[in-house]
Amino acid sequence: MVKSSGYKMIGSNGLFFPILGFASIIAFIFLSFGDLLSVKYKNEISLSFVERNGTNFVVDDQLFYINGWNSYWFMDHAVHDHSRARIRTMLQAAAKMGLTVCRTWAFNDGDYNALQISPGQFDERVFQALDYVIAEAREVGIRLLLSLVNNLDAYGGKTQYVKWAWGEGVGLSPSNDSFFYDPSIRIYFKNYVKTILTRKNTITGIEYRDDPVIFGWELINEPRCITDRSGDTLQDWIEEMSSFIKSIDNKHLLTVGLEGFYGPKSPKRKTQNPEFWAADMGVDFVRNSAPSTIDFASVHIYPDQWFKNKSLEGKLKFVADWMHSHIEDGDKILKKPVMFTEFGLSDLNKGFDPSQRDEFYKIVFDVIYESAKKKGAGGGSFAWQFLVEGMEDFNDDFGIVPWKRASTYRIITRHTCRLAKIHGVGMMITRNMKNICKGKW
Repeated sequence: MVKSSGYKMIGSNGLFFPILGFASIIAFIFLSFGDLLSVKYKNEISLSFVERNGTNFVVDDQLFYINGWNSYWFMDHAVHDHSRARIRTMLQAAAKMGLTVCRTWAFNDGDYNALQISPGQFDERVFQALDYVIAEAREVGIRLLLSLVNNLDAYGGKTQYVKWAWGEGVGLSPSNDSFFYDPSIRIYFKNYVKTILTRKNTITGIEYRDDPVIFGWELINEPRCITDRSGDTLQDWIEEMSSFIKSIDNKHLLTVGLEGFYGPKSPKRKTQNPEFWAADMGVDFVRNSAPSTIDFASVHIYPDQWFKNKSLEGKLKFVADWMHSHIEDGDKILKKPVMFTEFGLSDLNKGFDPSQRDEFYKIVFDVIYESAKKKGAGGGSFAWQFLVEGMEDFNDDFGIVPWKRASTYRIITRHTCRLAKIHGVGMMITRNMKNICKGKW
């Protein structure tokens, strides 16, 4: 799916409440978040690296299931003084909901506020913005899952790499899929990755590869290589790049960034894929996630983007089946955790009501919880996407300000508390956790 690159994109997730209920909503927001902007959150807990033990994530030998979210915009907004405060506001709000990991972009290639201006050339001002994001996450006690490049055009993506190579006269093909097989572009990307991993944070003094605030790395957001439907081209790229990253950083977890489609040789292509086209994207969930250098599998969930003619009930049934299928793969085949790193329901659907999104969130959370109760491979989920007030221009049809709707807030915090109950103090990384879960154990 296409995400906003920071240009004008009007979201339509305005929520309207009955007048009689308005006062109670305002009171709820004030009581929960009234001190959000005035209190400097001070984290006193030192974070350890998240590790993998079979199908589970662990921290200090305790199970760690993730209630996370996406705020792709962190680095971009940290560049300028007028928008930098949004990062802290979002992180503090997330901590108050008991969220533990944020997925965000560690790339911006040749776009506005570009981190990488041209191959190997970086804007130090933007790099310091990423330093700030990591430092702020450390302050609050929330970890970051950092994505390294986009398959889509937003923020440059693989298309920008191809343009660079073509412009320098070294590109093999103008096809943006040449990102995966062009030797020059592979060198560009490796140089970029090495620069990121070995970056010394100007605020904390810690190299990124040594910082446990970083949960892990994601190779690429939503890779597809439709010019090679066999999947061999993408598989070769995954194996080479994951090995390269591990040669520099063997402390952090690594995932691919897949949407979760089953490829043309998979027995699940006809029974679990959303539609027939999904098997022709040059990807395969199990094969792409199998290399030993990949620590956990990643899946996305966008039922209303993947189906043209299906009722809401049909879409929600698909969501549960889709998740169960991938968790089963993690448990029985991959022997690795499976993370649902994006899930969203569009507010552009005909007849959309916010209660439908609540129902969708509940299904996702229930499947994760049922897996967690059995110590299964369902490692966690990340809502797409969370924002703060005043960010309408950066919204899409999936984004929400989660504390603006009381029922959504309750669903998210209830999931936090259910996961915390399963694996105890391993979840207790925010000072507000006991208050969040009071009466919900």
